Amino acid sequence: MRSRRGEEPVQRITAAPEPLAEDVARRQRRYLAQMGVRLVCFVLTIITWSHVPRWVSLVLVVAAVVLPYVAVIFANAGRERRDDAEPFADLREIGPGGRPGRIGDTPDDPAGGRA
Repeated sequence: MRSRRGEEPVQRITAAPEPLAEDVARRQRRYLAQMGVRLVCFVLTIITWSHVPRWVSLVLVVAAVVLPYVAVIFANAGRERRDDAEPFADLREIGPGGRPGRIGDTPDDPAGGRA
């Protein structure tokens, strides 16, 4: 977005990235929620081991084992990109070029400078 008199572009507050503290807090909450689900899987495995079919308990054990890996991957994913932000570069189209010339070529010399 340009200002009225052709000055430097004006920054929009909507294009500002999420503050780092909020990003870290959001990722920590997500990680703790996933670790809470893992804890529930362990507790349910212990409670249901002899009361439900064995495959149900095994699925809970596998979930409890896989969840830490998934939680760490998501926690370390980093800051999210914003797709609605304007591009940093001013992309301009380059027009078609002429044919490559040689030294001594002139536009009005059909032979191209050759004798």
